[in-house]
Amino acid sequence: MPLLAAIDRCPVAEPLKHEIRALVAQPFGLVRSGASLRCVRAAPAVKVERVLTMLFSELPDLPIEAIEIDARAGCSDFTGHIAVTAMGTTRVFEFVWDCRWRAAEEGMVDHWGEPDQIRAAREFGWRCFARWVERTTEQALPTARPDRRAVS
Repeated sequence: MPLLAAIDRCPVAEPLKHEIRALVAQPFGLVRSGASLRCVRAAPAVKVERVLTMLFSELPDLPIEAIEIDARAGCSDFTGHIAVTAMGTTRVFEFVWDCRWRAAEEGMVDHWGEPDQIRAAREFGWRCFARWVERTTEQALPTARPDRRAVS
């Protein structure tokens, strides 16, 4: 599913749609912060596009107003979380996009016998998510460490 087709079908806020269209127009650049689409650290546009495509495929009816991505990009992976604001509520999804993992899952190997991550990224694109899980409220709250006592 191409990202632009997804946002045209979804009830996404217009300023966010504008920023996503700009992202897709520059697929080889780095994404930084915008007003509606914010990346905590600079990230490759193509990897941000894959995360957004997954988001809109999972939540096609959510009227998304703003998105914040906090992730680190490796050679074969993009790992972190995405915070999605809609109707005054923020939902957080943890993700791992990993084309090496997908290649291993599919039995794709290169001529050295290693998982063919390039082929997997090309053939599966945004569908290389090894993990996509919504964080629950309990997970989002910090927990007390047993070795520390509360201070009042």
